[in-house]
Amino acid sequence: MQQNKTVTEFILLGLTQDPVRQKMVFLIFLIFYTATVVGNLLIIVIIQVSRTLGSPMYFFLFHLSFTDTCFSTSIAPKLIIDSLSENRVISYNECMTQVFALHLFGSMEIFVLIFMAVDRYVAICKPLRYPTIMRRQVCIILIIVAWIGSFIHSTSQILLALKLPFCGPNLIDHYCCDLQPLLKLACVDTYIINLLFVFNSGALCSSSFLLLMISYFVILHSLRNHSAEGRKKALSTCTSHIIVVILMLVPCIFIYTRPSVSFPVDKMVTVFYTIGTPFLNPLIYTLRNAEVKNAMRKLWSVKITSKSKW
Repeated sequence: MQQNKTVTEFILLGLTQDPVRQKMVFLIFLIFYTATVVGNLLIIVIIQVSRTLGSPMYFFLFHLSFTDTCFSTSIAPKLIIDSLSENRVISYNECMTQVFALHLFGSMEIFVLIFMAVDRYVAICKPLRYPTIMRRQVCIILIIVAWIGSFIHSTSQILLALKLPFCGPNLIDHYCCDLQPLLKLACVDTYIINLLFVFNSGALCSSSFLLLMISYFVILHSLRNHSAEGRKKALSTCTSHIIVVILMLVPCIFIYTRPSVSFPVDKMVTVFYTIGTPFLNPLIYTLRNAEVKNAMRKLWSVKITSKSKW
């Protein structure tokens, strides 16, 4: 990471420069981040200990919650600390690491959402072949493929970032390091790099969103042939997935599929998919999922029973 370089560190301007609003940012995002970590870890623990949540859907939900925790952790702690600090410096190496982590866990989340859609498609449209197609070994291979694909994507992004020369200024008008705000600071024509950036991240978000929407349209269309009870259960599950897909990918498309032109709303849109979506996912998958809620009740009742015996 020593290719660029007269600039050795950057200064993150954050979400606001107002001292009162900075304290509000600290409090709000501390609550959001704490709830994100606790909620996602709770889902991870429940899936691990519950015998009723052993289906492929919960295998993928386990990895989605793990990815959400890592995704939020790559961004939120720095934002929280900087909101109470006058020194918002981030070193060049730390900035590049954040770019890599942001795209690694962000793309991993997208891949997991795709595999969750595949799981629902097979379960609803090809129920007789479901145990054969979505067996444990296949799910593990899919997750390995997702990590490999995410690593390739994030590596391509970091290679673009490492090629950028920074001569000053070093003020990043954002709360985190990403390729788009870094392009504005590069002392070189970034037209080609920006096209590669849009082609890579923008194409990933757009094509994934289109593929997922088509998949769920096919799934919902096929529900006509199911019983009323089967339709209700499948519709509840698919609705949760569709909500998560929209919350994650629509902001990504807004940020990554346009030329390097910034809008005042960009930072808030980025907050939505880097911090808001990981926070909302546990709520969506627990409040709308009867099996997860039942597993939580059983876990809680076992805990209370063991305490009373003690």
